Amino acid sequence: MPSKQSVSQQTKDEALAVAKANQRPGQTKEQTKLIATGIEKGISEFKKQHKAKQREQDKVRKKGRQIKKAQSMIQDNDESVSTAENSSKLPWFLLVLSWLGFIAYFAVGGL
Repeated sequence: MPSKQSVSQQTKDEALAVAKANQRPGQTKEQTKLIATGIEKGISEFKKQHKAKQREQDKVRKKGRQIKKAQSMIQDNDESVSTAENSSKLPWFLLVLSWLGFIAYFAVGGL
């Protein structure tokens, strides 16, 4: 069941102007009003369809932004993981290097 929404005065005025602009000779005011009513319905239906189309486009646009945001978050996480892996190897490398230095110092006769 279609919802009863009042048609704006601007839409009514536009419909009446179109009906009067296309009025035929001998056409009564009653007929012109009926034509204007039909035009009002057409304008209202067009506006409803246009709004629905815009809502759908907004949903698609919003979903695209969410996907891009998720992809950038994943990429940032991948970069931080690889950086963390590289930085976790550095302390071990320094530890091994220092032990090798101690061994070389004592082997050469440092004590």
